[in-house]
Amino acid sequence: MTLKWMAVVVAAVSLTLCVTANVVVGTVQGGDQVPFLVNVLAITAAGAGSVLAVVADLHERLDARITALTEFLITRLNELDHNAGDRNSGFVEGYLLSRGQESAVVPIGPRLHGRRAMLGSDD
Repeated sequence: MTLKWMAVVVAAVSLTLCVTANVVVGTVQGGDQVPFLVNVLAITAAGAGSVLAVVADLHERLDARITALTEFLITRLNELDHNAGDRNSGFVEGYLLSRGQESAVVPIGPRLHGRRAMLGSDD
């Protein structure tokens, strides 16, 4: 049972308890009333349950909207990725070919193992 429905049940039971206790005590004992503390506790529990149910419902709605927004965003990004593809990877090569220039690829030379860096006064 979710928090929202648990809070609704607590509020309904608490309110029913308060009304039933007042009706029973009023009819059985004539003019007597249920103690003030019992009424306050029952009404407080009903109020707190109602507020908690409303907050839980708002949380569920917000969570559903965020989930829907996330799914929409994922779908849209996948669609954009599918449409764009990998068209921009050959942009430089296409530009150079359209201008009639060959792209110069310079291979990296072999490493010289005997080299070392000299800093300042190192000899």
